Amino acid sequence: MRVNRCVGCRDFPCTDVRHDCYILPDVEIQPDRIKIVLISEAAPADPADYYYAAGNPLFQQTTVQAFQDAGAAVESVQDILDLGAYLTTAVKCGKTGYGIQAATIVECSHILEQELALFPNVQAYLLMGDVAIKAINVIAKRTGQARVIPAGATYKLRGPAYFFRGGRAFPSYLQAGPSFFIEKSKRQMIAEDIAAALRLID
Repeated sequence: MRVNRCVGCRDFPCTDVRHDCYILPDVEIQPDRIKIVLISEAAPADPADYYYAAGNPLFQQTTVQAFQDAGAAVESVQDILDLGAYLTTAVKCGKTGYGIQAATIVECSHILEQELALFPNVQAYLLMGDVAIKAINVIAKRTGQARVIPAGATYKLRGPAYFFRGGRAFPSYLQAGPSFFIEKSKRQMIAEDIAAALRLID
């Protein structure tokens, strides 16, 4: 299965993102083998930096390092997939500024909801940053559930067990992009969250 052939955006209504950066995973996935879904913020400004781009894209570099920090013996996104972890973004287009409007997160959450429905055996959701957390809360609210992750600073929320669609949800920090190499304290927390998710599927 290729996700970009199953779900997608038709109308591109959002005004605060770059539609020319729109991207969904174009890689062969075995849906029933996916046990972890990692959701980061938005598509990169350069599609060559995306998780599944050829070569050694930036998103691969930082995410592989994050999994290595967590103790996983991986060297590529394919190795991460082989562990049963699928990587995607909450917003499928690139950012035009620092933040993303709430309306855009809501709009793109419809695509994310369809995307997540493709994977029946997920045991852990790694929510990498505020945009991913907001997107999952929007999906939960739309389906009549309470919000998955409470409001508050992420470092204060880490620790308690949260659940989404039967899987554990981990509020964490953004691991995709150059800031990963700068913020060492967040990098340690990211490693702890990924390690906890990996323990769930062992």
